[in-house]
Amino acid sequence: MSKFGGRPPIGRDRVRLSTTEKQAAVAAAKDQKPDFDNDKLLNLLRSAKNELQGMRLIHMHLSLLKDRDPTSQMMVRSIIQELATKASYLQSFNISNGDVIILYKGLKLTGVTDVCQTVEQVFLSKTTLTGPNPYKEYSLYSIMELALNFINVIRFIEELQASETGTHVTETKPPITLEELGKLERSMQMFDLSPFLFNQGIANIGSGEAEMEYFELYISIKLLQERLCPDYDITANKWLFNYFTANLDQSVLRALNHGLSFMRGRRIGININLSTVISTGFVKFDERLPIDFRGQVVLEVSKGDLIENLSLFNEVVEFAQDRRYQIAVDGLNPFWVTNFDLEYLNADYAKIFWSNDMLEMDPSFEKYFRDRIAEQDRCKFILARCDSVTSLVYAHKMGINLVQGRAVDNIMRKGVSVREAIAHAKVD
Repeated sequence: MSKFGGRPPIGRDRVRLSTTEKQAAVAAAKDQKPDFDNDKLLNLLRSAKNELQGMRLIHMHLSLLKDRDPTSQMMVRSIIQELATKASYLQSFNISNGDVIILYKGLKLTGVTDVCQTVEQVFLSKTTLTGPNPYKEYSLYSIMELALNFINVIRFIEELQASETGTHVTETKPPITLEELGKLERSMQMFDLSPFLFNQGIANIGSGEAEMEYFELYISIKLLQERLCPDYDITANKWLFNYFTANLDQSVLRALNHGLSFMRGRRIGININLSTVISTGFVKFDERLPIDFRGQVVLEVSKGDLIENLSLFNEVVEFAQDRRYQIAVDGLNPFWVTNFDLEYLNADYAKIFWSNDMLEMDPSFEKYFRDRIAEQDRCKFILARCDSVTSLVYAHKMGINLVQGRAVDNIMRKGVSVREAIAHAKVD
């Protein structure tokens, strides 16, 4: 028996709460929210609006992880700390939807990319993404020039602030499994892919050149998924999607081996993985390429594939030059244009994805962006995903002579010259 005889020890009074008081305490605990840095980041951005030059931003999209670990923000901040010792400035912020945003200055892009890829590998080895990030990329991280994306970041934080919670996740299809991917591959081997093979023109709006530069051939992943794999999301798992696109490349090459007569007289571009270019399937395609297409084919390589496989990219460039293919780097934005030496990479084309945010670009960064375009002597720039006449006028203003997208398709469908349409829009 206790020496206290069942009574509380002296000096430690029992506190009895009524039922009402207990309920109030529980409710207060539920209402208590963890500390987030939304306000802190907003205040910093607003106060530093005129001091953005050279500042960059890393956005880790942890809110897109299917199985989220409560300690994920802490893990990211601890990994990112290795960059802090080398940076002239670095500060990280925990955002209320679970993301982490890092502002920094004075770091090489390659070093930052390596660390971000490490973080991505740690998380995506355990779970998958629920969908694309706000920048329409299937990536856990985004690296941006803050001067270019200042308004975008402000809006992102303000929308979270206006919402009761920042953790709403839209329902998505489950990521494709290895078993389902195997079934899909077997189906593709027996399936005619021609209904899913499209071409989209790239128009030249500069003077003194033929109006059409080349036609990009591509497979509609969305239509293919709806037809052959309607219950799963092919794009949700980054590595399985990369594996799928590599196999899809082979199917496209086999289809093109049966004939390119439907594109006769036109230069063509093919979306392709770097690993595909050094495969036996591409060797067969190259051997069967009609003589009138030799020197008329552009290999479009994604920016992500280039970054992750730079040594392989250099091999592909050497092969392309030997066999008279041209290289286009796909999926760029103004940030990447200002940080890539595209001529050093021996790129013939650089494809920038249009965004309305480009209209709100910081004037000093916009000038830097325009100067970078102007100083590239050999590499030609394409403004892609142009969905409005505004985007076409913007391309002309920035000295980008090649355009692609729905707006271009609509103008051409009416039998009107894209150059004339832009000239008319500028007058109006």
